Amino acid sequence: MKSVDAHLAEILATVRPLAPLELELEQALGATLAEEVASPVPLPPFDNSAMDGYAVRAADISDVPVTLPVIDDVAAGSDELRAVGPGHAVRIMTGALLPAGADAVVPVEWTDGGTVSVRIDRPVQAGNAIRRAGEDVQAGEVVLKPGTVIRPAQLGIIAGVGRRRVWARPRPRVVVISTGAELVEPGGQLAPGQIWDSNSFTLTAAVLEAGADGFRAGSVGDDPGALLEQLDTQLLRADAIITSGGVSMGAYEPVKEALSPLGTVRFDKVAMQPGMPQGFGVLGDDQVPIFALPGNPVSSFVSFMLFVRPALDKMRGLPGGMPETVTAYVTGALRSPAGKRSFLRGVLASDGTVSPVHGQGSHQLAALASANALIVVPEDVTEVAGGSEVEVIRL
Repeated sequence: MKSVDAHLAEILATVRPLAPLELELEQALGATLAEEVASPVPLPPFDNSAMDGYAVRAADISDVPVTLPVIDDVAAGSDELRAVGPGHAVRIMTGALLPAGADAVVPVEWTDGGTVSVRIDRPVQAGNAIRRAGEDVQAGEVVLKPGTVIRPAQLGIIAGVGRRRVWARPRPRVVVISTGAELVEPGGQLAPGQIWDSNSFTLTAAVLEAGADGFRAGSVGDDPGALLEQLDTQLLRADAIITSGGVSMGAYEPVKEALSPLGTVRFDKVAMQPGMPQGFGVLGDDQVPIFALPGNPVSSFVSFMLFVRPALDKMRGLPGGMPETVTAYVTGALRSPAGKRSFLRGVLASDGTVSPVHGQGSHQLAALASANALIVVPEDVTEVAGGSEVEVIRL
């Protein structure tokens, strides 16, 4: 059997980062920057008030309480130039341009809120409640570097430095297809021998959570020709394709029957549990990666975490590799088959312990749904005593 590490290495050697595109801001969330982003101006671009209050000269309110005449108002966005002379105050709103001569802002909560004159009950130091020009970013300063994933805060600074579009690697478009004549759409009536399709929903959700765009194409039966027709249709919009089911050693394995003759997809037994049958290769002129995962729900999800998610990271321009692990202490004894790396479902607690869930079968989706971690048991270990230290992959 092929090792888990060898299978992942083959996948990562095949997939390539997506080419950068110039994306509008509305399309950029989740994309990966492919350029430096710098600010053309200082941020803030001018001295402004950090609070609603009164712009004053700090020396004028060293002895409080004091009452000053209010000579003007300044709102955020106003471009009129104002000034504060000795013994005067200007009412000012948050974000408004600081008037010339003012060196402090008194919060409105420290005053009587007057509009003709204002009583100030607390002194302030020079610089109070003032945002200085350039205190966040200097003109020409790089605010984001290539390889940064654009999340809401990053999107905000891109807009904040005046950019309308940015060069970035887009979110991969991933099509998910389930196979099996026994599958029925959730909400439909089950006939004898049928089950509701859960894999396509699970895997599409996992794709979205991994920072890609998932497109659920539903299920096809056990006809290899129908699968090939579906794949041919989906290649037009896919950067990657995931199938589940149809890769084992028995009869009626449509994925294996359809793709093996192409010579570009390889099917292996990988030394892991769950998820031993695996397929991977490329399709079409654009060499679109296809991940042929096993059909059991737990097997397909574990396979996604180990093989598909690292590949999607690489396609996004991020480092790809085995999922990170943390160390925990298992609360009960574990058993694992010799020669296979096991990924047992467990619940990782805040105290650093991990408890195996009841139901470790590769078909037991409810047990997976109750887990938040995978307990890793190496290939050369068959028994783990309760209280032992183990490596855990967070889900």
